[in-house]
Amino acid sequence: METSGATWAREGEAMVLGRGTRLLAGAMAVVCMVLVGPSAPAGSLFAGSPPLRAARDVVPNRVMTWNLCNPCAVSDVDRAAEIATYAPQVIGFQEACVRDVERIRDYLRNLHGLVYHVEYGTVLRNWGRCGGLPWNPGGFGQAVLSAAPMTEPVNVEYPDGGSEDRGYMAVTTTVGGRPVRVFNTHLAQRRQEAVRADQAGVLAGEVARHDRAIVLGDFNAVPDAPELRPIWALATDTDPQCHPSPTGTCQPTTDWQSKFDYVFLRGIVPLRHRVHPSPYSDHHLLHTDVDAT
Repeated sequence: METSGATWAREGEAMVLGRGTRLLAGAMAVVCMVLVGPSAPAGSLFAGSPPLRAARDVVPNRVMTWNLCNPCAVSDVDRAAEIATYAPQVIGFQEACVRDVERIRDYLRNLHGLVYHVEYGTVLRNWGRCGGLPWNPGGFGQAVLSAAPMTEPVNVEYPDGGSEDRGYMAVTTTVGGRPVRVFNTHLAQRRQEAVRADQAGVLAGEVARHDRAIVLGDFNAVPDAPELRPIWALATDTDPQCHPSPTGTCQPTTDWQSKFDYVFLRGIVPLRHRVHPSPYSDHHLLHTDVDAT
């Protein structure tokens, strides 16, 4: 026959085990939520939930261009993490699907505390590029994310896109505390020099209307390519050593060691720039800090 002391001991042990089990279950639930990550389609973690990491400020005079690579089996969580590392004020995407951009923007806000506005410059609706239902393919083209609001958005498809529809977009936003016209483009694919020359002429005609402009994009041409002459006549590359001549020392921006990606500046002074190879695209991230005053 058990003594009353032994009974109390076993009851106490059961209470401790029960409470420990509940604590362990609660901890495991939290771990599962963190590991599983966003469950909503738009990428929001939970309604009204704070960022997983403390919010940080963007660099107000930093702009970035990045060809996202499409189609590529890449996580938008990883793309957002790459962008958050450098926290630019303005980002220009090429080969961008609307759904990917939406997720990247949500991950930047929910996981990194970086809040961006977005404008799209999509010129193609393609199920193979961007998925979606066959009768509702995703939009494909360019996009601009800006920490400041954007006004006067323009989306133009080039008269001749070459082997695939191409175009440029433009917005007015704030860089370094000053209003700036920002262009973002993707010229025709390689081995289509004549098409790119016509596209560059169209783009240059619009850039020339602004005393202060930033032109981002994948131009699919090396600096001394003849088709880029209209742009070089209006603006300079963010790299002071990069010129439209074979003697320029231009840092490559692609995995095949060519410079195809540019931040052209008109009426704006470059301060410093960086090129960052990324495992998430065949194009490197290119960002530059500028003096817009």
